[in-house]
Amino acid sequence: MTATQEAVQAPAAVGARRNEKVGEVVSTKMQKTIVVAVEMRKAHPKYKRIVRSTKKFYAHDELSSARMGDIVRIRETRPLSKLKRWSLEEIVRRSSLSQIEEVKPKSSN
Repeated sequence: MTATQEAVQAPAAVGARRNEKVGEVVSTKMQKTIVVAVEMRKAHPKYKRIVRSTKKFYAHDELSSARMGDIVRIRETRPLSKLKRWSLEEIVRRSSLSQIEEVKPKSSN
């Protein structure tokens, strides 16, 4: 590999080190913003029982493509507002609920 090829690949690797989380969309009521609940599972230090905890993250969704119940991947980014420090990377799995909601308005018209 030449020096120029290494220089081209280096900046891409730096951006790839940002934190990523996978969670469920719990709210889409804001414009271009989604709320993603990420579940963390951790063994209790003394009793060794698995304890679930959930944390909500506000993420930027430029196209407003995510819907309630979707499983999404979010990536850490610069602060976009008071609470928003994440951006939508991809929709991992669509919710079956969102598909039912799409069909419903079409049949009522």
